[in-house]
Amino acid sequence: MSSIIPAPRPLNALAFLACLAAIVGALYLQHVDGLEPCPLCIFQRVGVIAGAVILLIASLHGPKNIGVRIYGALTTLAALGGGAVAARHIWLQNLPADQVPACGPGLDYMLEVFPLQNVLQQVLAGSGECAEMDWSFLGLSLPGWSMVVFAGLLLVGLIQMFRPLTR
Repeated sequence: MSSIIPAPRPLNALAFLACLAAIVGALYLQHVDGLEPCPLCIFQRVGVIAGAVILLIASLHGPKNIGVRIYGALTTLAALGGGAVAARHIWLQNLPADQVPACGPGLDYMLEVFPLQNVLQQVLAGSGECAEMDWSFLGLSLPGWSMVVFAGLLLVGLIQMFRPLTR
């Protein structure tokens, strides 16, 4: 029986390559174009990297049945976490100018001075720098493109979680 859905290993490998391309693109924009990432951008990178690591391990491991589902669930969690941060970022970028939160200290400084829980709360609250839209492509800002990546990861994770068991 033929299926339109690729086997687990090639699907994981393809999704890993997509994550890798997203990270390479982000690093290019940072180091070549000089676009410094805000704290929410960094958290989105962490989500993409987490998904990439899970997918790479799944590709190399090549599990069957329950293993495929476990990797799918982990991929889904990475996608949902990263997608939530991207959604928050998009929301901040679309706030009216008078409702944008004030800029706070940099992430490096906060990590040195504050407990991790406080840093996470402050970063997820967002700041003025997170509301700036410095770059767009085809009408989508960077968080918008991150959301596309996370939607793809979510799709892969769900496919892996709910694919039919093999014998």
